[in-house]
Amino acid sequence: MDTTASIAAANSAVPKTTSQRLKSIFSGSVGNLVEWYDWYVYAAFSLYFAKSFFPQGDMTAQLLNTAAIFAVGFLMRPIGGWLMGIYADRKGRKAALMVSVLLMCGGSLIIALTPSYESIGVAAPVLLVVARLLQGLSVGGEYGTSATYLSEMATKERRGFFSSFQYVTLISGQLIALAVLILLQQVLTTEQLESWGWRIPFLIGAACAVSALYLRRGMEETTSFKKKEKDETKSESSLRALLRHPKEVLTVVGLTMGGTLAFYTYSIYMQKYLVNTVGMSKSDSTMISAATLFLFMLLQPIVGALSDKIGRRPILISFGVLGTLCTYPILSSLHTVQTLWGAFGLIMAALIIVSGYTAINAVVKAELFPTEIRALGVGLPYALTVSIFGGTAEYVALWFKSIGMESGFYWYVTACIGCSLFVYLTMKDTQKHSRITEE
Repeated sequence: MDTTASIAAANSAVPKTTSQRLKSIFSGSVGNLVEWYDWYVYAAFSLYFAKSFFPQGDMTAQLLNTAAIFAVGFLMRPIGGWLMGIYADRKGRKAALMVSVLLMCGGSLIIALTPSYESIGVAAPVLLVVARLLQGLSVGGEYGTSATYLSEMATKERRGFFSSFQYVTLISGQLIALAVLILLQQVLTTEQLESWGWRIPFLIGAACAVSALYLRRGMEETTSFKKKEKDETKSESSLRALLRHPKEVLTVVGLTMGGTLAFYTYSIYMQKYLVNTVGMSKSDSTMISAATLFLFMLLQPIVGALSDKIGRRPILISFGVLGTLCTYPILSSLHTVQTLWGAFGLIMAALIIVSGYTAINAVVKAELFPTEIRALGVGLPYALTVSIFGGTAEYVALWFKSIGMESGFYWYVTACIGCSLFVYLTMKDTQKHSRITEE
């Protein structure tokens, strides 16, 4: 690095002011919201567009097809976590976050503009797969980079609080997707939604992605990355460098497994579960999902702030114990629930438990790795685990239902949370042993 570049790096590494931190966290969070809106619109509207992309059949068969493609999108997430993680560690968190939102915009446009199966035949589901692969690449890179960015931008004393906003914006994106669905349900008939109305939210997502790109152009780069740029002795991010941290990688996999499966079960899959298993109307299931997710979103900063006071590990253990003990009773009770309030109460209880994972999992992972490999270390093992367990949650649940053993899915979720509990019990508390703090 020449003298001029060294001086520039040193100047850019000065501590951020509170206003700079807040502005950058806001810009990063809004971009995160738009990305997750685009990602979740697929799940929210799949009940309506399944007929457009696949041959006629019963509802469970069509939902299995859309769920399979939802899972296919997750196959790209590890690749996104790998490529974008390396890019973020080498070129900067800001640069990687801008690329990820561009990829998401492209995927949404493809879905919005693809003709139906009746018009172009098998090309329709093929294009749907391509779009989800692009979006999977985007989200795979977004998670690790944004988790790293928020954790590095926050101060030590409030790192759990500010990092929790990753899931605030993640859930907000899902809520906005549901809000758009509720609005369209009020102004369009079911036939109109299934015919062309489902395209509207994807067009909205593509337009919002352009706005997110503009906001991210004004973000500050983190001090941790600027210090790493200045330090010529630190190694470059790579898969080989990541494998020098096997314990940390396995910790990310273990602590994610149960949490991501529980999150996708009670957020994404619940809307379909209430319709396809409980027998509720599409509009009622949407309203329940929106209400529970809104309260769930508000819980995230509270739990994140609590982790700054008592540590990350006690909260993770609470999720593990309650999730292992309560998953089967909650899901089996939902199966036979008679009222909307009953369904609301059971799902809300489950999401309160899941908050012990969602609110702090990003900061825990970021605190495990050194700067030069942090985005890759957070993104790749997380994306692999989410692809295996979170991305297939709907498909596995529907498969159990299709063979007449729906309760098998309840035990599957319970077992995965139990495995994560073992990791929580044996890991160190990252709040007290943070690699971010040591820098």
